[in-house]
Amino acid sequence: MENKENFITEDQEFPSCEPLIEFNNVYKSYGSNKVLNGISFSVKRGENLVILGRSGSGKSVAVKCLVGLTKVDKGEIFISGKNITKLNEEELNRTRMKIGFLFQNGALYDSMTVRENLIFTLQHNHKDLTEQEMASAVKEALQNVGLEEAIDQLPAELSGGMRKRIGLARALIIKPEIIIYDEPTAGLDTITAREIIELIRKIKLKYDTSSIIITHDLTCAKYTGDRIIVLKDGIIRAEGSYKEIENNTDDWVKSFFEK
Repeated sequence: MENKENFITEDQEFPSCEPLIEFNNVYKSYGSNKVLNGISFSVKRGENLVILGRSGSGKSVAVKCLVGLTKVDKGEIFISGKNITKLNEEELNRTRMKIGFLFQNGALYDSMTVRENLIFTLQHNHKDLTEQEMASAVKEALQNVGLEEAIDQLPAELSGGMRKRIGLARALIIKPEIIIYDEPTAGLDTITAREIIELIRKIKLKYDTSSIIITHDLTCAKYTGDRIIVLKDGIIRAEGSYKEIENNTDDWVKSFFEK
């Protein structure tokens, strides 16, 4: 999987300097457990930011704070210049409509077909679409992930990799400005993981999305991230390109690359 020839080779556009997401000195604790300890980072428009870290490092909590599912104890988080820590629930919901999620397990509704899963998400975010507009959006979303033929299948009939791709189609169908990928290659075989990595890269090129990719998979980090931050115990221990992270002299950061 480390063979770079297996991955997309198109030049990616350089992200805009304008930050779409900003974390400013964010703290979050659960009782005596300090999960985020004053982290600050930003995501530019059109940038893929990888958050790399082991279980319990604070990756998932940072995302929950970003979408307002948990409140920060201290600090500020901005999306498109709006401080989401100050928004009410209605304003938060409007902001969430800009964000697509690819959950680790796909998180599809088992009793619904692929078509119904996508339409359900679309209707939740865009209530005034016609049936023709919804059908067109579903078709485009499935074309993006190469699974038009799965439209009338149930999740139980799909492989793990296919469910992950349908999950990505569901994230894309709302045309988000931001996509959050939660362990996108976890539990997948090498070939399927490579397909998901290529899809992440293609989506960025096609839609100019900004993404946060939560992972502990170094290959995923290497090929999807414009920039990487490494979290340990809620603190950013390193930040930079994959090569810069790989050459970091911090013993804990170096431990990621030990065979």
